[in-house]
Amino acid sequence: MTADQRKKMIILMINMFIAIGSFGIIIPILPAYLESINEGGKAAGLMIAIFAGAQFVFSPIAGKWTDQYGRRKMIIYGLAGLTLSMFIFYFVDSIWLLYASRVVGGIGAALLIPAIFAYVADITTMEQRAKGNSYISAAMSLGIVVGPGIGGFLADYGIKFPFLISAIVSLVSVIFSIVVLKESQQKEEGFMHIDNETMAKKLVRSVRMPFFIPLVITLVMSFGLMAFESVIGLFVDNQFNATPQEIALMITSTGLVSVIVQLFVVDRMVTRYGEGKILNIFISVVALGFLLSLLANSFGMFFGITLLIFLATSILRPVLNTLISKLAGNEQGFAMGMNNAYMSIGNILGPTLGGLLYDVHIIYPFILGLILLIVTLFITMMWQKNKKSKTPVKAMI
Repeated sequence: MTADQRKKMIILMINMFIAIGSFGIIIPILPAYLESINEGGKAAGLMIAIFAGAQFVFSPIAGKWTDQYGRRKMIIYGLAGLTLSMFIFYFVDSIWLLYASRVVGGIGAALLIPAIFAYVADITTMEQRAKGNSYISAAMSLGIVVGPGIGGFLADYGIKFPFLISAIVSLVSVIFSIVVLKESQQKEEGFMHIDNETMAKKLVRSVRMPFFIPLVITLVMSFGLMAFESVIGLFVDNQFNATPQEIALMITSTGLVSVIVQLFVVDRMVTRYGEGKILNIFISVVALGFLLSLLANSFGMFFGITLLIFLATSILRPVLNTLISKLAGNEQGFAMGMNNAYMSIGNILGPTLGGLLYDVHIIYPFILGLILLIVTLFITMMWQKNKKSKTPVKAMI
């Protein structure tokens, strides 16, 4: 990458890190805070579902606006939405206003995430795309790791203090982007005007797109991960009597593995093997992880299996983003918006079904994930076989 590309990439990584990390700050103290306002597990679950639902509904619209009005505006507006969400969280105690803040935050994320990935597509060549997406994914993973740690430390100064710091940091990111971020989309290339469509029409249109199968894989991966994450603490506590410290260590370790792999491994693997082989290999690895999780007989073994699952998904995420981007042509905003929408569907359904199945039997969430991954692997291999004779990017898949 050139010096100018690296500068822009650093700005995008900072924005993504702050966006993810600022929300992660509140994670450790959210249960205690909800308890302090006489709310419990139901409210905690709704916080996740409402955020993901708002993100899902708004993602296709945000993708269209990203193409129509430019990446820079959507990044700034997205960060502003997340900032407003955090300030509402700090200043109110009404559960309904807190739910409203999650709607605002979900819309902010819907604006921000596809715009950032579309921006990466604008400033990178096809050969550089995997590296660029890996850097952004690494910034997301780092935010997931660092945010909760900072939140736990800040909670010593008051249960709502992390909310305030999160809002202020996010506001700084808005100002930072206004000052230093330049528009990446060239006017002669588009600022495309796509006809207004309902969510249903956008989903139907996405089925006809060449990147539909990668969208499906994104949905399944998000579904499986969220189902896995939603019950993992309960599972290891039930099966192995794991302490909160052990659970925190496991989550932090998976995040660190993701950062390292996305920064230093993904681009080399894509360059050497291509996206198609990597999809096949690491969907298989995730499926193997779900299978082994059914056989784990100690916390240490389950810890290792969890690292394996997260290592594989940390490779799949930027590879899928790259493949969707390469197949999207000049509809980067729509493609990234639908990518965000499909991911949100998985984020909504995963914890919902995972929790329901866990209550029926402790291993059912893992069995469901395993079945879906095997079906997805079969579909992916058939799709690649068909694409080889039909697409100009056959060398990449």
